[in-house]
Amino acid sequence: MFRLLDRLLGSARAAARDAVPDPDRHVVAPDDASIYAVGDVHGCADLLHALEARILQDARARRTRALILYLGDLIDRGPDSAAVLDHLSDQPDDGVERLCLLGNHEAMLLDWLSDPADDGWLEHGGGETLRSYGVPVAFLQAASARRRADIVAAHLPRAHVDFLEALPLTVRTSRHLFVHAGVRPGVPLAAQTESDLLWIREPFLSRNHGLDLPVVHGHTPTPEPTVLRHRIGIDTGAFATGRLCAVRLVGDEPPAILGVSRRAPASSAADLHQRSH
Repeated sequence: MFRLLDRLLGSARAAARDAVPDPDRHVVAPDDASIYAVGDVHGCADLLHALEARILQDARARRTRALILYLGDLIDRGPDSAAVLDHLSDQPDDGVERLCLLGNHEAMLLDWLSDPADDGWLEHGGGETLRSYGVPVAFLQAASARRRADIVAAHLPRAHVDFLEALPLTVRTSRHLFVHAGVRPGVPLAAQTESDLLWIREPFLSRNHGLDLPVVHGHTPTPEPTVLRHRIGIDTGAFATGRLCAVRLVGDEPPAILGVSRRAPASSAADLHQRSH
């Protein structure tokens, strides 16, 4: 079901941006750090803070420099998207280096800000995000598009919007390619579209993509992280399962999974795939 939603929501939203690739949206990261790639946070600020603490503890024990790389979908679904963006858009504390990728949910928010008459984002996690900023969502949905824009502008910090607008689509090192959703198999990296990078599931999940680097991604939730030779999927559906994971990637070492968890609501894990896209 969510694959149909992906196609409906993603293809039209990214079409115009796909037409002109922007090299500034593709970052090359240095190889001198231990990279900890984190799955979809989805507004779970408590899990984010707990996982960052565990990552820093791990990095200190290994006496290594840590780069924490968030794979997108920082917002929506969970209760504390405002707190997540407040933390990630702020200057990092000493000893912390962060990079964040754009996810399809961030893209939906930015699209909604340009066209607040569309309720699609509100119905697929955006309502939770706006509530975290104190926006009265029921009142908002009854308002005109112009009034909606005024209401949101009064609550949503411009610094958070600027942060989201500057997020890259990919990060690459000499050993891995990091994207939110994946890549289209058989297509060179330079020819990948934004809609693929933010929304793809199949055929990426079931086929070798053919690029010369393993792809590390989120977007598609699974009960456990998926570690294959050609791709690593690290989304464990934090908003529904109460579990957030990262993969540690260091030189020639095998990938290592770090995770934190809390008890999830009894019904949440069962309907994860029905609600997530």
